[in-house]
Amino acid sequence: MGADSLIKKIPHSQVIKLEDMVAVDANQVSSMTLVQRPSIGMTLFSLGEGEGEGIKMHTSPGDAMVQILSGIAEIIIGEEKHLVHGGETIILPANIPHALHAIKSFQMLLIVVKPDKQ
Repeated sequence: MGADSLIKKIPHSQVIKLEDMVAVDANQVSSMTLVQRPSIGMTLFSLGEGEGEGIKMHTSPGDAMVQILSGIAEIIIGEEKHLVHGGETIILPANIPHALHAIKSFQMLLIVVKPDKQ
């Protein structure tokens, strides 16, 4: 990985398992930012099972793609609840409140694409 790499913290030109890059700990949310630019962000997350653990209801100015790598997440978008399992993906629309909770400890890749600044 060179200094001019756009995707940070993970090896380039190698086959990897993203879930090996961020550990799951009970009652804890962990993250590793891979890309943070004005119009795109890529972050690995792990959410451990536990009372009250999760990502509270919030909004984002961009569409967010959540790829569940392992485990089971309950993802709330507006008033709708979705169970998303390892290997599944869901899009969280921009400006719609959403939250995530661990039904079974899970890991995910979050990609947020924001509008270009005009």
